[in-house]
Amino acid sequence: MTLRIGHLAFDHVVYDDRHDVLYLSIGEPQAAADSFATTEGHVLRYDVAGEIIGLTIVNAKWLSERGGVEIPIHVDPERLADALT
Repeated sequence: MTLRIGHLAFDHVVYDDRHDVLYLSIGEPQAAADSFATTEGHVLRYDVAGEIIGLTIVNAKWLSERGGVEIPIHVDPERLADALT
């Protein structure tokens, strides 16, 4: 199963129904070089190049039944440079 969120395609999807946590990875899960935790407790995981490699959504089912999840995604300024000229 592949789950798309924005431009990202997470092809490794695991749901822990006991704890209501959704684990999403692009490719096989791997150790992150960096991560960002939202105030809601979700975690974005990044590789050494700063690319998103994973996302953990807590209370996933509960949130989906109440309208969805808002996830901030950081974009490096270098990626925006061409669009801003």
